[in-house]
Amino acid sequence: MGARKQVDAPPAEFAEAVSQLRGARFRPEVFVEEMPAPQRIAPHAAAVSADVTVDGDDVATGRLVILYDPAGNDAWQSTFRCVAYVRAAVEPEMVTDALLGGVGWTWLMEALADRGADFLAPSGTVTRVVSESFGGMADDEATAEIEIRASWSPVPGPGGLVDVTKHAEAWGEVLCTAAGLPPVPPGVVAMPTRRGQRGR
Repeated sequence: MGARKQVDAPPAEFAEAVSQLRGARFRPEVFVEEMPAPQRIAPHAAAVSADVTVDGDDVATGRLVILYDPAGNDAWQSTFRCVAYVRAAVEPEMVTDALLGGVGWTWLMEALADRGADFLAPSGTVTRVVSESFGGMADDEATAEIEIRASWSPVPGPGGLVDVTKHAEAWGEVLCTAAGLPPVPPGVVAMPTRRGQRGR
């Protein structure tokens, strides 16, 4: 049994990345919980989902997947890859702004820079969605959303280790920005998320 556990144990580098992901700190409006990770993209993966709640309403949602391939991946230019998704409601008139897509991408780039989360090979899309109702639902107001899908490769720091915490917290920052929350003032530290806090 001991030998079998040793074989099944994840690589130490990936195990450390998962520990860092679990230790990331988010604003109190962000509820984060672990979710099943995709199994066919990379040999090892971990994932979390998040909802941003303001005054009892969910105003943004997202997920973050950490992929790890000890053999490396030419497309990633690394052994690690972050894959992120963010969706948030916006004012319908904002969707007609041709600059919104670029703004959404800038939120991610700036969040990574603010956290000192160095990266390689960024890729992604920003989608604007408008829903209008007709017929029996004609009285419903139009709704609009922005969706950000992105991936990037974390750059190892001193000692050759990747700091997943910075990348996870940058993703959390994008969630809050997309949700329209004001930035946390300099010097103010966001409280860690209580996983499982709902229903208490």
